[in-house]
Amino acid sequence: MNDEILFSKAGRIGLVTLNRPQALNALNRGMCVALHRQLMDWAIDDEVEAVVVEGAGDRAFCAGGDVVGLHASGTAGTAEWEGFFHDEYRMNQAIAHYPKPYIALVDGISMGGGVGISVHAPYRVATERTMFAMPETGIGLIPDVGGTHALPRFPGELGTWAGLTGARVKGGDCVAIGYCTHFVPAAEIAVLKERLAHSHESIAEVLATFDSDPGPLTIPTLREGIDFHFGHDSVEAILESLDGGDDWALAQAAAIRAGSPTSCKLTLHALREGEGAPIEACLKLEYRMVGGIKSGHDFFEGVRAQLIDKDKSPKWKPASLQDVDIGPYLREPAWGDLDFD
Repeated sequence: MNDEILFSKAGRIGLVTLNRPQALNALNRGMCVALHRQLMDWAIDDEVEAVVVEGAGDRAFCAGGDVVGLHASGTAGTAEWEGFFHDEYRMNQAIAHYPKPYIALVDGISMGGGVGISVHAPYRVATERTMFAMPETGIGLIPDVGGTHALPRFPGELGTWAGLTGARVKGGDCVAIGYCTHFVPAAEIAVLKERLAHSHESIAEVLATFDSDPGPLTIPTLREGIDFHFGHDSVEAILESLDGGDDWALAQAAAIRAGSPTSCKLTLHALREGEGAPIEACLKLEYRMVGGIKSGHDFFEGVRAQLIDKDKSPKWKPASLQDVDIGPYLREPAWGDLDFD
């Protein structure tokens, strides 16, 4: 029994609880495998009409994947690296095609892997404590877990902005950006779960009943500028546009420049490829990219600088966008492409 992820039934729902609060419910490979297996079991269980996913504690839904563990396995050159991404991405794909209603209660921090187990679901509930971000370019990675499928489907260029800058979006703005579908005050989540489990109403009707006005929002005021600056198809062009803008635009440019140039170029390429593409194609491309990243420099340097030594001063190689060649990251890895058999 894996006590890092818990499964139970309550009324008509199957309840998933990510149970690593001390690690902000970050995902490891065992949790991904267990969740995928349980979802398949519940898909053919007539007692389970819907699945609800939550995080233990009051700080995080799921703060991402275990990147420090990936740093260790990648440095050692073990197959755990590709094994983790293989199992996680197949789980993401299963969620995207799940045959029953899947509701993510995103109460707290949700980054990286947490986005992957929520954004592909039809129902994602934000609270005032929700904080969404895809900060992968800051550690030499990409907004994966199907992020290159989901982010292009956010309104306008909001997904491009989020993917390149790692911007943190909070509360009701998580609905405005397209990450969440409903806003419910945190104090009402327990009652919402009870109603989802035992109400005679449909899942959609229950959620509509609890959906609340989050109050003043920030994202709508930024939308025009985001669409204007982030609509270009190269990172260099986006930066040129931002460099000619106001203080907000200059701050976005600084955020992009703080990230790995390689990661930024890979991210924009994958986001543009993801427009209109099925999730399988996006995950396959992501799998190729993370395969290349394993053989590169920036992920290991980024995790060292941000999470291990915490000097916050990564030395990217190459350090300039003009010196980045993404070609090697688009090839099939030595261990083969991702499949969904």
